[in-house]
Amino acid sequence: MTIGGKPRLSLLRIIEMNIGFFGLQFSFGLQQANMGPIYGFLGADEATMPLLWLAGPMTGLIIQPIVGAMSDRTSSRFGRRTPYFLIGAIICTICLFLMPYSSTLWMAASLLWILDAGNNITMEPYRAYVADRLLPDQRSVGFLTQSAFTGLAQTLSYLAPTLLTAFVAKDVLDDNGIPVIVRIAFVIGAILSISTIVWSIWRVPELPLEPEEQAVVDAKPMTVRATLGEIGDAIRDMPKPMRQLALAMLCQWYAMFAYWQYITFAVGRAIYDTSDASSAAFRDATLTTQQAGALYNFVAFLGALALIPIVARMGARIVHAVCLAASGIAMLLIPGVETPAALFVLMLGIGIGWAGMMGNTYVMLADSIPAERNGIYMGIFNMFIVVPMLFQTLTMPLMYNSLLGGDPRNVLLLGGALMLLGAVATLFVDAGHRVPRQQKTIAA
Repeated sequence: MTIGGKPRLSLLRIIEMNIGFFGLQFSFGLQQANMGPIYGFLGADEATMPLLWLAGPMTGLIIQPIVGAMSDRTSSRFGRRTPYFLIGAIICTICLFLMPYSSTLWMAASLLWILDAGNNITMEPYRAYVADRLLPDQRSVGFLTQSAFTGLAQTLSYLAPTLLTAFVAKDVLDDNGIPVIVRIAFVIGAILSISTIVWSIWRVPELPLEPEEQAVVDAKPMTVRATLGEIGDAIRDMPKPMRQLALAMLCQWYAMFAYWQYITFAVGRAIYDTSDASSAAFRDATLTTQQAGALYNFVAFLGALALIPIVARMGARIVHAVCLAASGIAMLLIPGVETPAALFVLMLGIGIGWAGMMGNTYVMLADSIPAERNGIYMGIFNMFIVVPMLFQTLTMPLMYNSLLGGDPRNVLLLGGALMLLGAVATLFVDAGHRVPRQQKTIAA
């Protein structure tokens, strides 16, 4: 059935439109699981290592609001959002092929800048496409399906090097010291990056704009000045619930970015009693961390599916606060683990928190922004992710030795405290309340 010119999609179509998110998040998972170890293999210093992760927050800060605004103004035979999916996916594919061949830190860091640029070109137009395509009462299903694919993709990306040890020994290294299993995992990611995006846009193409919508797009000039002006206007007119999300987003993303950077080093000290990135024990720590990451992402995959009816009944705000609290408690306990089994148990909390971060915040956002500005507000909302990452990247080197004792386990303690603070901040957001269920209509 069509409502207001927009058809209600079946669950199968909602899944198909989010297949591309699987490839995109497989790429992100490879970064999260492997960039820290790759930097370690290439001789990075722990204290200043966060500076090598600047690519993500900087490219996101610059690219996503601009691309989001441009996609709102784009009019092409392929749609508003689709050209950005394809361009970004091609860039990601090329960089994923090249990354494990990095021979120096500057080469790996440079490729990460380009790779993150490609990911960011794709990300927010993709989220806007989901908001565009779905009816309001289907958006929670759409975004939580994205969250589920995030969990599934990152489960497999984290687990890929371990699975590949069945065919290639973990200690077989390239000339640059990077394990061959890592190189093969990145090749798999490159193939998935482009193929899944193509599948989604083929199976669930964008809808043509209504004549009134097309007239609005045609009236907006596609110039740098107009785009920057649109971003400025949108920031000035930002809905109150979106502003209220800022503190919770600062806490959760500062904590999660620090977690990704230091979890392998923390596990190396806690379980394997090593800080030597060139040792066999550190390679064991890397595989254990990747297995733990696969587990928490699988928990996020299942958790996101389980959250769909829970969010519909209780609202995204309360559910998200609980998710962040679970993640915070887990981070506080990780530094004390002594066995991989104990670490794996704590991944339940990390996974629940990650499911909430990738779904609930977008449910709260989509309900509070005007539909005609989905692209630009999705892009601006990404600033609530990348600014905390940028802040963490610049502040961690200043406090790592002086306040945190040069111990990566203390970084996780800081992250756990921030997650709990983010849970409290979420409770003060005036969005994501429980809403009455709308009358069901037949899926088309």
